[in-house]
Amino acid sequence: MNLSGIKMVATDMDGTLLNSKHEVSKRFFVLFEELKKRNILFVAASGRQYNSIIEKLDPIKNDIIVVAENGSYAMHQEKELLSTPLPNNTVKRLLEIISSLENVHPVLCTKKGAYIKNDNPEFISLFKEYYSTFTLLENITDFSGEVLKIALYHFENSEEHIYPYVKHLDQDLKVKVSGLNWLDLSAPNAHKGYAIQKLQELYNIKPSETLVFGDYNNDLEMLEMAEYSFAMANAHPNVLKTANYTTKSNEEQGVEHILTQLIEDSKL
Repeated sequence: MNLSGIKMVATDMDGTLLNSKHEVSKRFFVLFEELKKRNILFVAASGRQYNSIIEKLDPIKNDIIVVAENGSYAMHQEKELLSTPLPNNTVKRLLEIISSLENVHPVLCTKKGAYIKNDNPEFISLFKEYYSTFTLLENITDFSGEVLKIALYHFENSEEHIYPYVKHLDQDLKVKVSGLNWLDLSAPNAHKGYAIQKLQELYNIKPSETLVFGDYNNDLEMLEMAEYSFAMANAHPNVLKTANYTTKSNEEQGVEHILTQLIEDSKL
């Protein structure tokens, strides 16, 4: 495998670039400077909100593209590249369905921040790791603004306790188990694969020139947009099956391991 032809690198955040403490390694920022010297475009693609991703990558925020909310929102240097919101009537319908589910905590994700109910201190405390900008509401159904995505959280397991009750919505929406505890509902084209495809078109980059890292089901479409698709060693079985290659786990800096090879292969 020779990575000298790579022009764009896209990586998921949680479980991929971030370690179990939700930290970015110092080594990554050193490697990023080498990518920058080679004019290799870097894309941070996450289910997190834009502000949360920027906080994690603050030293390089002006040099990267951020694909937030699972692909429904993309930004570069404060310029909007992509936005794929849910229709307002769909949001209302989904909230009615969600209200009937037990122990499920909904998050309304927007461009400027997130909105959640103020009734569960334990969830609010946990939620702050993923959403740095948010508003607490007495009644979440009162929100009438534009929604990019509805994220659902279950303290035990989203695939077991949420997905069976919303999987039928996949006919009209994108229904994605995005983490052990998270499931996301968004517009059909609001996924990381669509966002990466649009970036490839915008910057004239081929799948054979694209390198992608992921670990969970919300990364599947993105992995399919790259010839050099890597599953983390800690990835969901679906991701391990879909990706063309495997790298070390996020705890072992699997992304940095492959980026080091990329830089070696493209010596200036």
